[in-house]
Amino acid sequence: MTLLRRCTAAFTAAALLCSGTAYAAPTAPAAPAAPAPLIGTEQLAASLAPADTRAQLMAALDRADLAAALQARGVAVDDVRQRVQALTDAEAAELQRQIDAAPAGAGIVGTLFTVFIILLVTDILGLTKVFPFTRSVR
Repeated sequence: MTLLRRCTAAFTAAALLCSGTAYAAPTAPAAPAAPAPLIGTEQLAASLAPADTRAQLMAALDRADLAAALQARGVAVDDVRQRVQALTDAEAAELQRQIDAAPAGAGIVGTLFTVFIILLVTDILGLTKVFPFTRSVR
């Protein structure tokens, strides 16, 4: 028990010493801060948005799987490139936003995985017997 008390006392002393040095350091008086201008949400969103959405759309058209899917639907990739070039900046940004917001195959796969995990846990707990490779904890 003596060793535990010594270690605790040493740790407490070291912690107090380290925390006291932060307060004991002399500080220079702070210069008055200049007021920062407020910016709107639109300005922030515009600054965080990619600079050239049209270039991103064109880069997406370079993907082989997208080109194959377009050709399977009877659309030529060159026609799509011309249409993307004809879009206004607002239309290109809206198209890019819709592409970013579209679910990428998360529908049925996520649901099936969730059902699998639930059935697996209930098998392990002994509430069901669906999978032959699990052993119940009961």
